[in-house]
Amino acid sequence: MMRKLILTLTLCFALPTALLAATSAFAATVRIVVPARDIARGDVIGESDLTYVTVDGNALMSGVATSMDEIKGMQARRVLGAGQPLRGTDVRRPIVVSKGQVVTMVFSAPGVEVTATGRAMTEGGVGDTVTVQNPASYRMISATVTAPGTVRADGGVISSPTRTASR
Repeated sequence: MMRKLILTLTLCFALPTALLAATSAFAATVRIVVPARDIARGDVIGESDLTYVTVDGNALMSGVATSMDEIKGMQARRVLGAGQPLRGTDVRRPIVVSKGQVVTMVFSAPGVEVTATGRAMTEGGVGDTVTVQNPASYRMISATVTAPGTVRADGGVISSPTRTASR
C-alpha cells in the first residue's frame, strides 16, 4: 500500500514537471523568415522568394525578421543566401530617386503649393529623407521622397553657399 502511494505521488509531481519542461523547450523555438533561394543585391524581394524556418530562440540574433510583411517589397542591400536569417539592415526600400537625378521639389504651405526642379545629392526610396540641391541658389534642402522623381521639401536648409565679398 505504501509503495502504491509513493508511486502515485511520484507520478503526480514528475508528470507536470516533464510537461512543463517540454512546453518550455517548445517555446524556445522561433519561426523566422529566410530566402527560399539566393537573392542578388538590388533585387526587389517578393513573397515567393521567402520561406519560414524554425530555429532555437536562444541562438537567435536581434533584428531577425519574423514576418514576411517586413521583407516583401524591399530591395536587397547585399547578396542574401538561401536559408540564411534576414535582418532589417539587409534590406531597404526600393530606390526611386538616384544621386544626381533631376527631381521635382514640392513646397507646400496652407493654400499654396510651389514646385521647382532640383538635383538629388543622395538616393532614397519612398518615405526616405534625401538631400536636394536647388540649382538657382545652390542651397541644400532636406526633402522626403514621395514618388519616383518627386520629393516634398521639409523646409530645412542643410547649408547655404558661402559668399565672397567682391572688392
